[in-house]
Amino acid sequence: MFLLGYDIGSSSVKASLVDAQSGQCVASAFYPKSEAPIKAVQAGWAEQAPDAWWQYLKDATADVLAQSHADKADIKAIGISYQMHGLVCVDKDLKPLRDAIIWCDSRAVPYGQRAFEALGSERCLSHLLNSPGNFTAAKLAWVRENEPDLFAKIYKVMLPGDYIAARLSGTAATTVSGLSEGIMWDFVEDKPAQFLLDYFGIPADMLADRVPTFGLQGEVNAAAAAELGLAEGTPITYRAGDQPNNALSLDVFEPGEAATTAGTSGVVYGVIDRVGYDPQSRVNTFAHVNHQASATRLGVLLCINGTGILNSWARRNVAPTGIGYSEMNDLAAQAPIGAAGLSILPFGNGAERVLCNREVGASIHGINFNIHTQAHLLRAVQEGIVFSFAYGMEVMNAMGMDLKTIRAGKANMFLSPIFRDTLAGVTGATIELCDTDGSVGAARGAGMGAKIYADHREAFATLKKLQVIEPVAKDQPAYREAYERWKEKI
Repeated sequence: MFLLGYDIGSSSVKASLVDAQSGQCVASAFYPKSEAPIKAVQAGWAEQAPDAWWQYLKDATADVLAQSHADKADIKAIGISYQMHGLVCVDKDLKPLRDAIIWCDSRAVPYGQRAFEALGSERCLSHLLNSPGNFTAAKLAWVRENEPDLFAKIYKVMLPGDYIAARLSGTAATTVSGLSEGIMWDFVEDKPAQFLLDYFGIPADMLADRVPTFGLQGEVNAAAAAELGLAEGTPITYRAGDQPNNALSLDVFEPGEAATTAGTSGVVYGVIDRVGYDPQSRVNTFAHVNHQASATRLGVLLCINGTGILNSWARRNVAPTGIGYSEMNDLAAQAPIGAAGLSILPFGNGAERVLCNREVGASIHGINFNIHTQAHLLRAVQEGIVFSFAYGMEVMNAMGMDLKTIRAGKANMFLSPIFRDTLAGVTGATIELCDTDGSVGAARGAGMGAKIYADHREAFATLKKLQVIEPVAKDQPAYREAYERWKEKI
């Protein structure tokens, strides 16, 4: 018995086939093999063709079926993870009317800002838990104003994962979690945010019908089954945006738990059990995968743009020529905690939401030509990245989140002992590194939605923890001292 998970990213589409009983991934594949193209017709724009996602999904599906030799009848459920905040506009035949405006497209910023000012910060934050910002609803407002003829042809608007589910099933649908990430869900009224739709001039019937995040969302129809080599009638039983799904993949469901990633940019996604928001909108709040009106579970998302990109810059420009990240970590470890008074701000990759959208840049503070070496600089780079996480987590703590456990995949910055130890030391949280990814998580989510697993505890009973890092009490004062010094530089 198998579960099929898809992860629809902006770089590639990955498919994983998971044995439902053992929890082991028996086959996985991603396409394209080189990074998927993003169209930028103008500066700040970013679009992708939804039909390209479908082709990548077809290629990945064929690959995992060939690898595994699985009988298509043994695939019992499908789950979908997808790049968040995108906009797909379709006609009555569910065919895209234009390329998707994806998450990193910034053209809708002024539309969201005008809505925030016109509707009022208190109303937006208390009902939407966010500023309308540059999210899906604001992107649709841009289409309405700039492409009115196309807007008039729209039958439904969907998120990228909704579109893939529609291609599989022939039915347009979305979830509460999806509507919340598009900033189209009213948490006070527990329904779509009519006041925002009215402001933007968006007809409510453009929104797809709602289905549960876990449960029957549709079935693979005859056309999709023939294209993909799957069995007609295979149920689609789970979908979520990539960050909520990353949390699910790491078994993050309950208050006080958090999932984090630290690649080019970094994310901390923590769960709270009450409706809350940051008055300065420095973090975003969405419905988590297990959110219900009767049992609040919200995901608070912190994003830091300048994370691994700073570390890679340091490898190219600071570290000895030709060394890799492992050797660079060894060199950095020669410097003491706090890098002998050296502090580095990592914000050199654009405006940072956690800094109220200020663009402060990256900078080095406290350098002493007599004592500081490459080792001190390399350690300060990693500590500065961790401290930016801790700074955002203070915002999350002020919202009522008490982060005791932080889970991550053992990849990117989490391969560094300095990074892991500093995060545990400055936050006091236990760091758990796990063996999983988004497509495997989506497969497990599908098992929950299909009732193959009774709950998330059963679904993730086989999740392999690769390493557990506890804060070292004797080192915590040094980490805190270095962090407080770092904060003075912002």
